[in-house]
Amino acid sequence: MTEFEAVFWDVGGVLLDLESVQSSHARFVGWLVDAHDLDATESEAVDTWRSVVGQHFRERDGTAFRSAQDGYHKAVEAIVGEPVERDEWQRAMRSQIRDVVGSNPGARETVERVAETGRHQGVVSDADHDELLWLLSHLGVREHFDALTTSESVGRTKPDPAMFETALERSPAPPERTLMVGDRYGHDMEGAKRHGIRTAAYGAEDGPAVDYQLDHLRDVLEILGIVD
Repeated sequence: MTEFEAVFWDVGGVLLDLESVQSSHARFVGWLVDAHDLDATESEAVDTWRSVVGQHFRERDGTAFRSAQDGYHKAVEAIVGEPVERDEWQRAMRSQIRDVVGSNPGARETVERVAETGRHQGVVSDADHDELLWLLSHLGVREHFDALTTSESVGRTKPDPAMFETALERSPAPPERTLMVGDRYGHDMEGAKRHGIRTAAYGAEDGPAVDYQLDHLRDVLEILGIVD
């Protein structure tokens, strides 16, 4: 059995419940419609949000980083129909989504339990850095991470080698004693496997790059040999 010394976590779809994110964005868009007294229906505004944000990311050059916040800003102005101060909508967005966005079952408890063992825990995420800090704090797990590797700080997105090379440089553990927990086969599983990192799929399809399939995030504890 591999003696794991470090765990790398993806955030969106692993620690963070993506359905809650979609619901929180819809709530924020509804607030935009009401706050700016727009003629568009909430459903129409949500469609605009998804279209503009989706196009923003489709325009990305390969694995080059594109800020989600920049995409959101484009969507806000497309919905409102005029310039909106970034600080204004960002404050409102966090206020609106705070009670909606949440973690996947067992995420906080698992991260806390791993932290108690003294193992290195890192985040490897395509998120904007400041937004990631806010999300981790909101989910109550920020203090348990030793290193954050974000696409904004690296300038690339997974599965670019730079993401995993940076995360490994920030970790005291060698790749063969590191476990990557992710929800996307190509980005997380294959990306990590190319660097000799062991992989655990949470919702990702199965394949040769997957070492462990997780039914629940608490299954990570069993893989690590952590017994209560």
